[in-house]
Amino acid sequence: MAAISNVALLVTDYDEAIAFYTQKLGFDLLEDTNLGAGKRWVQVAPKHSSGTALLLAKASNEKQLSAVGDQAGGRVWLFLQTDDFWRDYHAMQAAGVVFHETPRQEPYATVVVFEDLYGNKWDLLQRNI
Repeated sequence: MAAISNVALLVTDYDEAIAFYTQKLGFDLLEDTNLGAGKRWVQVAPKHSSGTALLLAKASNEKQLSAVGDQAGGRVWLFLQTDDFWRDYHAMQAAGVVFHETPRQEPYATVVVFEDLYGNKWDLLQRNI
């Protein structure tokens, strides 16, 4: 059996990315290991998550830098599923997270699009089923 353990997220700075995910989204810092030569192994994940973590990967060349904030070509790229939409929406709003719309009810979930510190689009959603 296999599982996706990490999703790499290109960032320009480890510390500013850690601050955003831990302070604005309330994620846990799972690991921050210095690998030398300016590289670190940095994993963050939502509190109490037992699934996939984000691996914060510092862009190291022009091609990678050009993809920071646009890893999905302008589409929603990551989906943050919650068990209490309004609690998390209001906490993120109070922390200064940028939302692209007002929350909406879809047949599958309550959902709102927000962006991370680099402009990658995310959905915050609470499934109806």
